[in-house]
Amino acid sequence: AAAAAAAGGCCADDGRGDGDELEDGAVHATKAGLHESDDEQLTRQMADPEVSQNGPELIRITKARAAMEEIVVAYDEWLAARAELDDAKQMLYDETDEEMREMAKAEVVALEDTITALESRLQVLLLPKDPNDERDVMIEVRAGTGGDEASLWAGDIVRAYTKYCETQGWRVSMMSSSDADSGGYKECVLQVTGDSVYSKMKYEAGVHRVQRVPATESQGRIHTSTATVAIMPEVDEVTVQIDPKDIELTTARSGGAGGQNVNKVETAVDLVHKPSGIRIFCTQERSQLKNKERAMTMLRAKLYEIELEKQQTEVRGLRWAQVGSGARSEKVRTYNYKDARCTDHRLGRNFPLETFLAGELELILQACIVDDQQRKLALLAEDA
Repeated sequence: AAAAAAAGGCCADDGRGDGDELEDGAVHATKAGLHESDDEQLTRQMADPEVSQNGPELIRITKARAAMEEIVVAYDEWLAARAELDDAKQMLYDETDEEMREMAKAEVVALEDTITALESRLQVLLLPKDPNDERDVMIEVRAGTGGDEASLWAGDIVRAYTKYCETQGWRVSMMSSSDADSGGYKECVLQVTGDSVYSKMKYEAGVHRVQRVPATESQGRIHTSTATVAIMPEVDEVTVQIDPKDIELTTARSGGAGGQNVNKVETAVDLVHKPSGIRIFCTQERSQLKNKERAMTMLRAKLYEIELEKQQTEVRGLRWAQVGSGARSEKVRTYNYKDARCTDHRLGRNFPLETFLAGELELILQACIVDDQQRKLALLAEDA
């Protein structure tokens, strides 16, 4: 309904009756009034001394106000363009000078184009927001089919994501990893913190398939390997509550580099969540307490992802499943080294392979965002 309201008629003379015009005007006035009221409320909250002393809440309100302000500004521009279009059409109707009429015609065409663009922008701005878009994420990369080559491919993906996150100014830290003997990772979990990380990285969830000649292949045959990527929004203890009775925790010596401490003291944590069967082995930190905190953070993210996927399946139903949900089991891309191309199956588009490997994902992710917006608009149109 919001998108429909934003897409009201762009011409004063469109063949509709006065009642339709008045109804559209009432809808738009109500929508603008709602946004202005919300904007004022958020401004008042920002001025509240209690909010100003609460860092996380102040950041949340600041972001919400910025998003609301963008809608209000776009709506005001739309109203101004509508008024200018009415004036231009009136000039075209009243003017007798041919040169002035041509100028008025050109202005009408330009304003109609402007209004169409503003309506498209408003439709996108008024789409329901993903409540997790502002969250930090856990990126879990697992080697799939393909043996040693799959582990090497998982390592390539981890490096590409690390490079991209650095270009975005996001902070990346290794939460846990299981190194493969031949190189790369059997499994790797990264924690990424920054501004609206999930809003972009969520499009990376799924199966990533690579087709290339492995370094160990003497016959030059192309092998196909896969790696699975899970993007889990990071949540706090309030969002996901875990009963301590459901946790089975044991400790072990970490081993490896790090001095005598990791070899003599049981700093590694082996955590099992009994109801779900999720097991997390964390050795990254040099203290048992920090490893336990990391393991619990990872567990909360995994449990939240499971519940989120369950809710999305129930709410969206079979229709959403048909268009794809970005789930872990869905093949999202194929990377072909012979042709130096990266094919995104959701978009039906090819991108340069080197672009992905260099961590230059912005073009791909922006295309995914636009595609996602178009899908949502189509679903809203069907519901309407």
